[in-house]
Amino acid sequence: MGVGFVVGVFGVLILAHAAYSTIQYRSLLKIMQEEFSGPPFNVAIELVLGLVLSMWAALTVPGKFLSINPESEENRIVSLPANLDFMVFNHRGKLFSQQLDLKLKH
Repeated sequence: MGVGFVVGVFGVLILAHAAYSTIQYRSLLKIMQEEFSGPPFNVAIELVLGLVLSMWAALTVPGKFLSINPESEENRIVSLPANLDFMVFNHRGKLFSQQLDLKLKH
C-alpha cells in the first residue's frame, strides 16, 4: 500500500464522518424544532478536506501515464467494411425516435 492509497482511504473516512455529522446535526435540529439551513462550519471544512484528499489520491494512485508507441501492432486502425449499405446500428436510440414520432402525430 502506497501513501496515495492511505491518503485516499483517509479522505473517504473524513467524507463519511462529515455525512454522519450532518445527519446527527439534522436530527438534533428536529428535536429542537428548528429548520435546517446548512451544515455547521466544521462539517463544511471536513467536506472540503475530504474532497481534496480523495481527489489527490484518485489522481496519484493509478500511476504514471505511458506514452503511446505509434508503430506498435496493438495500435492498428480499425477499418470499416467496404460496403457501407449493410451496416446495422442496433441500439436503444431507435426506441426514442419511435416514441417521438407517436407524440408528434397526436
